[in-house]
Amino acid sequence: MTARKPFIVGIGGTTRAGSSSEQALALALKYAAAAGAETLLYGGADMVQLPMYDPDPGSMTAAGERLVEILRKADGVVISSPCYHGGVSGLIKNTIDYIEEMRADPQVYLDGRSVGVMACGYGYQGPGPVLSQLRQTAHALRGWPTPLGVGVNSAVVKFQNGECSDPGIAKQIEILGQQVTEFAAHRIAAHQIAAHQIAAKA
Repeated sequence: MTARKPFIVGIGGTTRAGSSSEQALALALKYAAAAGAETLLYGGADMVQLPMYDPDPGSMTAAGERLVEILRKADGVVISSPCYHGGVSGLIKNTIDYIEEMRADPQVYLDGRSVGVMACGYGYQGPGPVLSQLRQTAHALRGWPTPLGVGVNSAVVKFQNGECSDPGIAKQIEILGQQVTEFAAHRIAAHQIAAHQIAAKA
């Protein structure tokens, strides 16, 4: 059996192109790819196309349908939020709310998917609470948060040309990308082994 590559989706950023949260996300996906994943970045330019989530069946737009289909294919997710007044940004939360469309899927919400979380704020106060909120949300959606979450003080840590100015933070982002990918790869392999065993008994 040859295991397929894990598909890791990154959600993050702001309405501002090149935000710290989106650059940190891009770096995490870079490390996930180096660990063997296929990746897709769903950034600020994508999220601003989403209307406020409405569970009414007739309200879904093409942009919303695209997001849900991407997440249905995902084996893992990395979420990178800016810290807005001590909380997750509305743009990120609205995007996450679209996962409600997966409530009746065979793989409900983010069940069985690894979830890496990152928070970027201008100071030391914001990232901690935002990481906690993202972990709680991942749990509520039945995801598996990685052991490591990454908080970034963007007043000190800078991102430029795909690199992080702080080697310690860069290493944490690398570990997060690896953990999301490795967990997803283990899940894929386990399912393939189980399917092979069932077929052999048939």
